[in-house]
Amino acid sequence: MKKIRQFFFVLIILGGLFFLFGPEVLPENFQFQELVNSPSQTEVIIIFNSGGWGNTPIEQAEDFEPIIEGIQGTLSDWGYNSIVIPYTRTKDDLFGRITGTKEVFNSFRNSSADLADKIEAINKKLPDKKIIIAGLSSGASFVTETYEKVSEEVKDSVYTIAVGTPFWTESFQSANILQLNNNGKDTLAEGEAKPLFASLIKLPFSKTFRAPGHNYSWNSPEVSSQIITFLEKRFR
Repeated sequence: MKKIRQFFFVLIILGGLFFLFGPEVLPENFQFQELVNSPSQTEVIIIFNSGGWGNTPIEQAEDFEPIIEGIQGTLSDWGYNSIVIPYTRTKDDLFGRITGTKEVFNSFRNSSADLADKIEAINKKLPDKKIIIAGLSSGASFVTETYEKVSEEVKDSVYTIAVGTPFWTESFQSANILQLNNNGKDTLAEGEAKPLFASLIKLPFSKTFRAPGHNYSWNSPEVSSQIITFLEKRFR
């Protein structure tokens, strides 16, 4: 029994050391380089990042795809062509998940710097393009961190739509950042302890963590009207 305890103790120590000092693996996101090398005729580039691990394809992001489609539809009504490029934060393997967990704890230090560099490259090669970076939940935290790392010269061409940013995220103030919290109804964004605790208790019996008010729909006036107003001031 003593040897078993020692084995598990060593295993925990090694796991902790690997978590702290192991290699950090970020996805390549080759599509950004392809965009720079093969410029399209579109005027607006929408960079999409989902919640959770930030690796859900847009066609599977049932909670966020309708909002992205609503943004595209609005821009199209105003005469703008746009394309959507997903940014993947976390590789779907063990090393990727470890890196993704570390990124959450360090406020997406490396992944936000990586996307900021890609935005700088796009702006350098395609300075006439407008860029929208949109994220949901943890993805909202990520896109606001990314915006802060973009150079001042490029910030005027970048617009950030952060949907349901968790309450523990540092809040950045900018005319080019839109923060949506369902008009104060999102308990995760507002940090309301009791409903969040109740959701945690229910977590073992449900597939996902569902905080009250953390659902966003393009058809909701708290979402579409605020996004359209935000875009209207910058694209019309």
